[in-house]
Amino acid sequence: MNELLEILAERLDRKTLLVGDAITDKYCVDWSGSEPVRPIAVVRPTNTDQVSSILQLCHQYVQPVVTQGGMTGLAGAATPENNEIALSLERMVGIEEIDLDSMTMTLLAGTPLQQAQEAASAAGLYLPLDLGARGSCTIGGNLSTNAGGNQVVRYGMMRELVLGLEAVLADGRVISSMNKVIKNNTGYDLKQLFIGSEGTLGVVTRIVLRLQPKLKGTYTALCASNDFASLIQFFKHAQTELAGGVSAFEVMWTGYYDYIVENLDTVKNPFSQSYACYALVQYQGADNSQMVEMFESMLCDAIQQGMVAEVMVAQSSREADNFWRIRDGIGDVLKLLAPTLGFDVSIPIRDMQSFVETVETELKSQFPSARLLLFGHIGDSNLHLAVGLGNVDDELKIAELVYQKVSYYEGSISAEHGIGKLKKKYLPLSRSSEELALMKQLKLALDPQQILNPGRII
Repeated sequence: MNELLEILAERLDRKTLLVGDAITDKYCVDWSGSEPVRPIAVVRPTNTDQVSSILQLCHQYVQPVVTQGGMTGLAGAATPENNEIALSLERMVGIEEIDLDSMTMTLLAGTPLQQAQEAASAAGLYLPLDLGARGSCTIGGNLSTNAGGNQVVRYGMMRELVLGLEAVLADGRVISSMNKVIKNNTGYDLKQLFIGSEGTLGVVTRIVLRLQPKLKGTYTALCASNDFASLIQFFKHAQTELAGGVSAFEVMWTGYYDYIVENLDTVKNPFSQSYACYALVQYQGADNSQMVEMFESMLCDAIQQGMVAEVMVAQSSREADNFWRIRDGIGDVLKLLAPTLGFDVSIPIRDMQSFVETVETELKSQFPSARLLLFGHIGDSNLHLAVGLGNVDDELKIAELVYQKVSYYEGSISAEHGIGKLKKKYLPLSRSSEELALMKQLKLALDPQQILNPGRII
């Protein structure tokens, strides 16, 4: 160990290699709230060659490495384990190119999502991935977890936005697949190995993203309904009438909605009465009166057909922001619910209400001090559950209850946050033994010494 650190110190300057007191708390734990662990060293490369050199040495000395980006992950994947070196990509920041003709962006993996969004917008294009952590999360982290966000229903997960990438394998070999074309059927699509693999198969250093035309018209409405089944009909109706132009369809159950508007001074409730559930709908298109008429006509038809009971259409960006603050308010109320347990699951839409009712009933019966808040993207089957535990000793029992129900409804225990360390024990509920065996085989093929993010996912 000392020999490896001595070699790293010879090859890297003090900005690139941090040891001892230079390792601050930010490298010790991600947003998951896992138990903090101080890495034995932090390396902060600025380019792919440096990453390659570092990993070649770590492979030679069988030194475990944890890759870190913006540290906004919620599954513990970036929190170090004992005796690990942290490989932080925080200095690998920058937009290398925006190709206006191909509508692509080439950038370094440590670039914050918001910086990439703003660069695309300045070029007259649009990067549709959007997360609440946009100012901190990085493009490499988004790729490694196959991030989703609010606009998956129209633009897809991160996987659909990545055209090419460059990655460094555990032994230092560089795999450069910086493809910029949409159609490329030249054998195995190697980039897919790294998307969603949470840094266990390689360290992604550069990325080519597919951008979209910048749409100038964004129309937003907050809709209330007396039952979830009607909202699902409303979703289908909106998708049909707006020709697939729905970019977000966020659903909040009354327990979540009421808790947010009652506890946050920064939001205003536009409704005078309470409903069973609410849908925040966003439609993107051209900025003209015809688009406005289409949007409002769709909403009027939904009211007449009983899909929604009441609708508030945002008349300004300020009103739209208020609607979104209600949806995004979970981050501000978690401290009021603490201790909390969060779930990010996928459930087939047809089974979602049954799942919700079952979980609510069993939680109330078995854990009466727990409080459940429900919300989600819904149009892409993603449901979020925030549970105020009441009693911290109930954490594992509640997790077991929820994940067993997810398995029963043939859903996924992780929709967009990844597996990391925290959900690893529950992975067999969503993946077969044959699938898990193949994952392990791939891991050993690409990382035979098992030094990259060991103990994560599998």
